[in-house]
Amino acid sequence: MTIAVPAPEVSRRATLNGIAFVLLGDVIFAVMEGMVKWLSAGFPTVQIAFCRSVGALAVAAALIALNGRGLAELKTKRLRGHFWRSSIGFASLLGFFYAYGAMPLADAIAIGFGAPIFMAALSVWLLAEKVGLHRWGAVIVGFAGVMLMIRPGQGAVSPPALIALGATFLYALAMIQIRKLSTTESAGAIVFYFSLFSTLCSGIAMPFVWVSPGPLDAFLLAGVGIIGGLAQLCLTQAYRLAPVSVVAPFDYVMILWGTLIGWFVWGDFPDALTFAGVGVVIASGLYILHREALNTRRSGQAAESWPAQPL
Repeated sequence: MTIAVPAPEVSRRATLNGIAFVLLGDVIFAVMEGMVKWLSAGFPTVQIAFCRSVGALAVAAALIALNGRGLAELKTKRLRGHFWRSSIGFASLLGFFYAYGAMPLADAIAIGFGAPIFMAALSVWLLAEKVGLHRWGAVIVGFAGVMLMIRPGQGAVSPPALIALGATFLYALAMIQIRKLSTTESAGAIVFYFSLFSTLCSGIAMPFVWVSPGPLDAFLLAGVGIIGGLAQLCLTQAYRLAPVSVVAPFDYVMILWGTLIGWFVWGDFPDALTFAGVGVVIASGLYILHREALNTRRSGQAAESWPAQPL
């Protein structure tokens, strides 16, 4: 008698759970970004980043404590690599947080999704990866989509849009550095050192810029850290359960949530050119992901991580 092993069903369930986690993480991240925009009206960007970093540090410490290895997971011989990744990652975080407060939320989120385009281009020089004509074409088209969103040819370019673009570029650099570190470092260690660095750097400024919050604002500042950590946990779980090529496209749903939050709370709604730019960026990003998935299957290597939201 032959007993069928239900492996395909388990795999299917895991994939569906992965999609559910990324969708949940997108909602939570969009809410966090809306809270950052709300708080930006009355608090310095670095103070909001400090609260976010403290929450992320607490989540990272809890995960390390629960994984059974404890402090052994933090042992490293690559402190310089962690410092480089943390420095550019923290600068990117500050740039995004400033942009969320200074421009329509959906626009800032959409520009941030240009990160895969920068990563594909930078990987040629920084990772010595081979990028074929198909992906180069997607990079060029995707960058054109980003230009549609910031519109450099229509008068003065918005400084917040340029800051969001710079933050996106720095985030792509940080993701490339994470790829380098991940060959020897655990994900927990990478997140912990980044969160520790961000907490210390932003904490240094607190005596000089701290604005005492009222009860509601204190709740929101604490919430930025807590729900940001929860969102990161959801995305981590999503990419653990399901293939990158399946989960990553759903990450773009965050643009929809950012649009709805910005519309209902602040009355901001993207115009036709912004929507066109978003569509081009999404299409080029998905095509880059498709080409990477093909290369992964041909080479038999493990799938690369997709640059999900880092905040």
